[in-house]
Amino acid sequence: MAGGGGGGEGEPEFQVAPMIDMLLVLLIFFMSITTTQVLRLDRNIEIPIAPDAEKRTNTQNEVIVNIVWDPKSLNGSYSIDGVDYPKADDLTGVIAGRKSTSAEPSRFRVLIRGDRRCHALFVGQAMNAAAQAGVVDIAFSTLSR
Repeated sequence: MAGGGGGGEGEPEFQVAPMIDMLLVLLIFFMSITTTQVLRLDRNIEIPIAPDAEKRTNTQNEVIVNIVWDPKSLNGSYSIDGVDYPKADDLTGVIAGRKSTSAEPSRFRVLIRGDRRCHALFVGQAMNAAAQAGVVDIAFSTLSR
């Protein structure tokens, strides 16, 4: 009594070509996601340390505001996705535009990544820009170590 279909005799062969295709598709997918996430962060910013910091769980519906501190001029500047904004007032329109095009505007969040040497005035101005854009969920980036 013969078992299974296919009409062939013997053991079924393992197909390598479809596995390689799937591996390449997954590799491209993960490379594209990683690249977009890295572009949103500025490596020149020294994040403050908070021992009780918790890892965030949702990174989808947010905009990241980087506050870069220049110790020579004692001035801060803002950037979103690599675009620099000298004043916090310029952030309001950008944040409002991102919020309006997000999938869930009611759950939209602004993540502020301020340099640890930066004056609180610049962080407060970024918070005001987010509030003027209608965002009520504001988070701060810190390290736990």
